[in-house]
Amino acid sequence: MSEYRRAHIPGGAYFFTVKTFERKPVLTHEHYRIALREAITEVRGRLPFDSLAWVLLPDHIHTIWKLPEGDVDYSLRQHVTRKCAERTQEVLVSPSRQKRREGTIWQRRFWEHLIRDDRDFRHHIDYIHYNPVKHGYVSKVVDWPYSTFHRFVRNGVYPTDWASADENTASNYGE
Repeated sequence: MSEYRRAHIPGGAYFFTVKTFERKPVLTHEHYRIALREAITEVRGRLPFDSLAWVLLPDHIHTIWKLPEGDVDYSLRQHVTRKCAERTQEVLVSPSRQKRREGTIWQRRFWEHLIRDDRDFRHHIDYIHYNPVKHGYVSKVVDWPYSTFHRFVRNGVYPTDWASADENTASNYGE
């Protein structure tokens, strides 16, 4: 089995990507959005973290979480995915997934990246917010409802017309 080296910086900010199992496009359905919101609320009540930015797409989520000072264990907070699976009552599939108590919502692994500095933070914030345009769901970032982009506009970080599909910014955000 592969061993993954993960950065564990107390109080760090981490960018995560979590994908659905077999890239099923279900996350923007109301039932899944509600289950995900409830799971985040429940886990955050036991294991605090700040959600600095996020975007919910049909088959994956990008987010940046900031852990409390002295805390390095973001993996415990990944229980959000299990709680969400419990709330949607997904059935278990293969014996391997049954052994690991995995349902049919989430892919087994997740991508994590430690945010290194302000430049890296800004790049990932932009990447998160541009993602619905990149994947062709909308032609303007402002048109995607499942994102913190709207909060960033209210706070004066972005103009409302930031990064539409016809601008050159699209080439800066490859996956």
